[in-house]
Amino acid sequence: MDRVRLAEFLRSRREALQPEDVGLPRGGRRRTGGLRREEVAVLSDMSVDYYSRLEQRRGPHPSEQMLAALARGLRLSLEERDHLFRLAGYAVPQRTLRGDHINPGMMRVFDGLDDAAAQVVNYLGETLKQTRLSKALIGDETLRTGMDRSAHYRWFTDRTARSIYHEDDHPTHSRLIAANLHDLYTRDRENPRVGAIVDALLTESTEFAAMWREQPINRLYCPPKRIQHPQLGLLELHCQTLIDPDQSQILVVYTAPSGSESHDKLRLLSVIGDQRVY
Repeated sequence: MDRVRLAEFLRSRREALQPEDVGLPRGGRRRTGGLRREEVAVLSDMSVDYYSRLEQRRGPHPSEQMLAALARGLRLSLEERDHLFRLAGYAVPQRTLRGDHINPGMMRVFDGLDDAAAQVVNYLGETLKQTRLSKALIGDETLRTGMDRSAHYRWFTDRTARSIYHEDDHPTHSRLIAANLHDLYTRDRENPRVGAIVDALLTESTEFAAMWREQPINRLYCPPKRIQHPQLGLLELHCQTLIDPDQSQILVVYTAPSGSESHDKLRLLSVIGDQRVY
């Protein structure tokens, strides 16, 4: 680990970012031309003290997970992320296998959707980032660990994963997810993460195994969804998607027609968040 160069690299990338680049208000007078340390800490989901010590060359050896969080917070390109890992003494992550580094351009779009129900999802159905409204709508999916991070895996192994969706829509969602995994497996057969999920589902889910034998073909990624919210009842939503150029990640935004009952419920949800409605 090269503490000096790591600290200098973090500082240079922090000072190169402007508040507008990450969806933050500029606010009052600033002593620095870029972001403040506390702003980078918030964007990277870590304490201000932890980040400050890294910049001051006296911090602990960051884990790969912390480095990935810093790369997202500082909006690093893949090349910059690789450099960050090298400075910390790690091997460069294999780009085809990780899928948890959000493209800076995608992050800029996401930052402008703070008032919308939006999330960034990778090729395995793992939610990497959610807005506050998205968490209030479907729950915080970023807290999952292990194979449960994948919504594809949870759909076939955890019955509660389907509880917020209208029961009549379950067969359609099952087939779309199976088709998506089949497409991934066909295109990238050597990817161990895809193979591990497919192997697990073939063992644990008879429903998935039956669909897999049919070799389903991938179609529309995000069809209209009927979500049963525990407090507000049924919301009928559309999915708008933006696919990253390498197609490893998708930005999903849930919308409803203006003036509709579901639109009004989304607006109410943006106010109450995860508070209980009596």
